[in-house]
This record gives sequence, structure tokens and C-alpha cells, in this order.
Amino acid sequence: MVRALAREVRELDKDVSWILAPFHGSFDPSGDPATAVSLLVDHLCMRRNKRCLLAYHRVRVARLEEGCWSRQDVLNPAQSPNPRNLPEAEGATSSSLSPEEEEYVRQYNDMLAAYNGTWTDIDLTGSLEPPRDLFVDVRVLKDAGDIQTEYG
Repeated sequence: MVRALAREVRELDKDVSWILAPFHGSFDPSGDPATAVSLLVDHLCMRRNKRCLLAYHRVRVARLEEGCWSRQDVLNPAQSPNPRNLPEAEGATSSSLSPEEEEYVRQYNDMLAAYNGTWTDIDLTGSLEPPRDLFVDVRVLKDAGDIQTEYG
């Protein structure tokens, strides 16, 4: 899919260059509206393809990061279950990640380990949803005495 979209963008760019070649850099859209519309359509197609590719890559990166936070082995999908639909081929025995994505996952895991290492007594991988109860149980790791908050 990515290669097909990249190929289409290259073809559209060649089409734009071919359309603009007779004008030698001095194209007036009001003088030739048909050519202007053709150029606009090509440009809008290239922009749409770019947005689609950026959205596709953002979804892949979000799934990879989610796998890192949930401590799944993203680089070796055969060794870990895939409950969150991480990017991998159906029934694959090896990772379907590109070398760049594998490097990104390694660096992201290293960064995450360094970040979690500074907060050894706090689990940062817990749920981000706030509790639904009005009162929550708080586990105290170290007695800090009386604490006064802004709400009393």
C-alpha cells in the first residue's frame, strides 16, 4: 500500500511536470483554466495521499508505543500474544516491522526503561482512567506525616 501510494505520487508529479513544461515557469491560471484545474486536481490527489500515509504511519507508531507501554514483546510477536492488534502479518512467525520501525521500538523501549527507572517506586504503566468512586484507597509507601491539600 505504501509503495503503491508513493508510486502514484511520483506519477502525479511527473504529470504536473509534463503539464507545466510548455509554460517554462510562467503559468497564468486565469489564461488557461483547464490546465489550472488539472494541476489543482493533481495537487489535491498528492496531498490526500500524503495525509493517508501520515495517518497510516501514525496509527502504526501508536500501536507500537502501546505495545511498549503494555510490556509486550513487539519485536518478536511469535513469543507474545497480540491482543491489541500490533502491526504484524496474519500468522507470521517473524516481525513485519521495517528496519526503521524496529530501531524506533528499540530506542523507545530504552527511553521508556530509563524513564521508568527514575520512578522506581511508582508504576507508570497503570491505567490512565480516573477512578469512578468518590473515595479511593491510597496505599502509602512512606509516612510523610499530616499533609494539607488545597481542598482540606
